[in-house]
Amino acid sequence: MRPVEPLGGRTLTGRFIALEPLEKRHFDGLADAGRDPSIWTYMPHDVSKGPMAFMKWLAAENEAGRMVSFAVRRLADNRLVGSTSYLAIVPEHARVEIGATWYEPSAQATAVNPEAKYLLFGHAFGAHYNRVELKTDAKNARSRAAMRKMGAIEEGTLRGHMWTPRGYWRDSVFFSVLASEWPAVKAKF
Repeated sequence: MRPVEPLGGRTLTGRFIALEPLEKRHFDGLADAGRDPSIWTYMPHDVSKGPMAFMKWLAAENEAGRMVSFAVRRLADNRLVGSTSYLAIVPEHARVEIGATWYEPSAQATAVNPEAKYLLFGHAFGAHYNRVELKTDAKNARSRAAMRKMGAIEEGTLRGHMWTPRGYWRDSVFFSVLASEWPAVKAKF
């Protein structure tokens, strides 16, 4: 196995978006993008204090080395429209998760999320990771459909996996793409 390379520290740019390493300068724009409460329906984080609290939590997780987060900038209008992260980073097993992803309503069901996933998968596999995981609330049909559409393999459901701020035990559906599967998945993008 080749040693993995660091995942953070650089901007990933596509045709429609740029994934910029999360910095405090992004917070106000992301807080503005995160104002719609519907964005947070399936997130297992308490955002009752507003999206700025979530941004500060992301920054703390990044500072502690547990996550690598990105602000998502839509290139057409230079607007920050959400964020996404690498988390559950396990270099010794060449495994990483993509998650903590959210977008303002104007960016949902557009090229933003597919391109973000394309850039993140490509970067992780280019850094010699073997497995990229994703998970979502079993109630989030839109997210599950998007993961299947991109070619991720549904692996199963962890029942009662997380307590949510909305007062229920979340069942989490897990998906993954392996490095050996990436060429075929990449072609679907």
